[in-house]
Amino acid sequence: MAQFQTSLKAGFDSIITFDMGGTSTDVAHFKGEYERQFETEIAGVRMRTPMMAIHTVAAGGGSILRFDGSRYRVGPESAGANPGPACYRNNGPLTVTDANVMLGKIQPQFFPKVFGKNGNLPLDAEIVCQKFRELALEIQSQTGDNRTPEEVATGFITIAVENMANAIKKISLQRGYDISNYTLCCFGGAGGQHACLIADTLGIKQIFIHPYAGVLSAYGMGLADIRILREKAIEKPLTEFLIFELEQIFLDLETAAKAELENPESKIETMLKLNLKYEGTDSILSINFIRNLSSITQQFEQQHLTRYGFIKPEKTLIVESITTEIIQQMDTIEEPILNRTTNQSPTPIAVVPMYTQDEWQQTPIFNRNDLQPGDIIQGPAIIIESIGTNIIESGWQGELTEKNNLVLKSIRAIKPPIFMENQDIKVDPVRLEIFKNLFQFIAEQMGITLQNTATSVNIKERLDFSCAIFDQNGQLVANAPHIPVHLGSMSDSIESLISAKGKTLKPGDVYLLNNPYNGGTHLPDVTVITPVFSPLVKGENRQEQTILFYVASRGHQADIGGITPGSMPPNSTNIQEEGILIDNIQLVKEGNFLETELLNLLTSGNYPARNPATNIADLQAQIAANEKGVQELLRMVKSYGLNTVQNYMQFVQDNAEASVRRAIDVLTDGEFSYKMDNGGMIKVNIKIDKNNRRAIIDFTGTSPQLLTNFNAPKSICKAAVLYVFRTLVDDNIPLNAGCLKPLEIIIPDGCFLNPRYPAAVVAGNVETSQAIVDALYGALNVMSASQGTMNNFTFGNQNYQYYETICGGSGAGINYHGTDAVHTHMTNSRLTDPEVLEWRYPVLLEEFSIRENSGGLGKFKGGNGIIRKVKFLATMTAGILSEHRIIPPFGLNGGQPGLVGKNYIIRNHGIVENLESTATVEMNINDIFVIETPGGGGYGRNY
Repeated sequence: MAQFQTSLKAGFDSIITFDMGGTSTDVAHFKGEYERQFETEIAGVRMRTPMMAIHTVAAGGGSILRFDGSRYRVGPESAGANPGPACYRNNGPLTVTDANVMLGKIQPQFFPKVFGKNGNLPLDAEIVCQKFRELALEIQSQTGDNRTPEEVATGFITIAVENMANAIKKISLQRGYDISNYTLCCFGGAGGQHACLIADTLGIKQIFIHPYAGVLSAYGMGLADIRILREKAIEKPLTEFLIFELEQIFLDLETAAKAELENPESKIETMLKLNLKYEGTDSILSINFIRNLSSITQQFEQQHLTRYGFIKPEKTLIVESITTEIIQQMDTIEEPILNRTTNQSPTPIAVVPMYTQDEWQQTPIFNRNDLQPGDIIQGPAIIIESIGTNIIESGWQGELTEKNNLVLKSIRAIKPPIFMENQDIKVDPVRLEIFKNLFQFIAEQMGITLQNTATSVNIKERLDFSCAIFDQNGQLVANAPHIPVHLGSMSDSIESLISAKGKTLKPGDVYLLNNPYNGGTHLPDVTVITPVFSPLVKGENRQEQTILFYVASRGHQADIGGITPGSMPPNSTNIQEEGILIDNIQLVKEGNFLETELLNLLTSGNYPARNPATNIADLQAQIAANEKGVQELLRMVKSYGLNTVQNYMQFVQDNAEASVRRAIDVLTDGEFSYKMDNGGMIKVNIKIDKNNRRAIIDFTGTSPQLLTNFNAPKSICKAAVLYVFRTLVDDNIPLNAGCLKPLEIIIPDGCFLNPRYPAAVVAGNVETSQAIVDALYGALNVMSASQGTMNNFTFGNQNYQYYETICGGSGAGINYHGTDAVHTHMTNSRLTDPEVLEWRYPVLLEEFSIRENSGGLGKFKGGNGIIRKVKFLATMTAGILSEHRIIPPFGLNGGQPGLVGKNYIIRNHGIVENLESTATVEMNINDIFVIETPGGGGYGRNY
């Protein structure tokens, strides 16, 4: 096991824990307080449980190494403890641990002899060398790449290190930290093996290794202080008078907490915290309690600026709750001070070959117990101890302190490998995996920035947004795992901007669109697009800057106008009734935010946006997310060179194309007819061209354009096809434009999967997209229908606008059961936390439960839907937009269909009103809206 932490040099009070185990790497981040509070309500009492945020990465010592024909892969599969790595003498596969054995960073003669049948043999380096030789020959035969076995092992370690470093970057970005100023603390038996490499990748210059690093978790538990936490909800605006009131409440909480101590007279520390948020938001920051209003405000704004990148001085601060924490300090063990007993330099116990910096180097091994305070060890070197191995790489030096701590310092700047500009760059399997991860990580950073800076529940809580990066032609390169229906259609939006404005775009420009006939989905999904220009070189004219890439973010706006609050009208018949249509409108001009023009747009037309301030705030968050993507892409260009980055953008797409072609190889022809509740019929015929390894997906015969709003723009149909064929690839590849290259999609003009303006489309994005996916799976005979709907529920008035999609059952497949209560296929959002829902809106969540026995029976059973009951505490307009309320989700190969869903209202006087698949209704106080979602279909006969 290896663990890493990064800590601020001053006081080590901010920690990232990096726990590298045999299966995965877990990252937890906290700063003096718990990362978040889990809230629940029991018998009317609001309760909280401290929690720590854990981020898991499949890059542990037991992670299996393999070559998939084009890329080096590290995990997510693990050898575990049994059989364990190949070197454990138990017929295990090659792992990260074996790579370190291959490179001489783990020396079997200095490792415990606990292997073999009798547990008395050393690590088996011979089998490791043999397996790496075989793997190198396999790679050479498939690709012509003639890497040596040690170069192959180095490639795998490089990928594992990048994965671990990216995990640290991700959780640090979420809290707004610049980790280049941190010290890396590593622990666990193998922590020191990778510390220098991870620090180099992160730009960290100092590493701290405790003398008990190999067992530091257990050691720390034994010395842990006793903590007692007391909390009280407040929910009042922060004022001078409230501060005076809080002093007495803090005193009461402290008295109650101290009463639990076995020895209240012992040495204790008291921490008083205010949990603050801006009015109308749910992002809580914990602030030290000071009896001064301006100091509290300043603390909050500093934290808010660090984490989210902005402050809102005009907003009222709300004291959500207060916390008193009593810390009873346990007796600590004084670490002995070591003294030098001789002036002699340390003597190595052996000199061994170790592969580092792309060559074998004779490397000294030192025993940590032989070192004295002040001893300095220059890298490359190995320092062994009974509970771990520490590698000092070239460019680093280690020094033992008087408290027996090992501190490693970078003595020269070492950056990740720089790939020189080359006109003839060939795909490299190691770099392909690294760049695939880097591109996806940039999109993830964009998503973190968007979630942190957004205002609406839709984006901040439900995560109904997507971020992605595109090449200079507008082709999707990589995305974060966000909303599939967004990602598959965003390329069309970029291409429409290039076609309309490409020749006039300038650095600092940002554009906006939601036009469903130009790459959009439905009007609430608003896309913000930023072109990435080449950096301005000294002496260069701005006109000489060229577009290198594009970045984009698409977020579901809480309201974009239309005939009903939430902009999801169940009964719209044309696009004008669904909100404001935006077609490549400039949002930022050469760095200047065009707020007046945007406000005029949002308040125009017959059905303007109801809360333009929220729209503007969320769009500013999308701009910030895009800017993060711009910065990271330009940083990549600076590190690796433009030609390399652009080539690997193409190579990543080529790899996705090859993966889809391999999936097509095992498919057969099929067709399917899928009837919807509204009478629309989707017909799809799939023909597999084995000779050219491609598929033709033909929707000829699909119903003509509908008079309802279930029309799905062509980009949505394309997104559904892309999603389905990506899911057929049993591999971790990004969903990108390469997946579409082996596919020919035929969608007749004027059918309801390719409608003409001004057709209503709001349900096409959320409902018809799901139907297309199920029809495709049916034609391929691989999976029964899932719930086939997003169960779009909206309610609101002029003061409130709310929208959510609701989970249901997923379909069973050829060898698996469906899943209960999940969002399926074209949506990947989450439901708003009940506490947030009830706090922000005048409603109560009466019930949210599994709808038992709603999944279809079969050899493999479909997943169950759910029951959701919402009671209204104010008069509002509510709407439901759903499917499978008449026609059940189908089963396959003898499997039974899932149950249809139900929509109904229980009026406050007890009368039940049944609703159709789509309905708009006025809700009175104490009326209850009930939604029972469909189950998934079963697969195979249940003999």
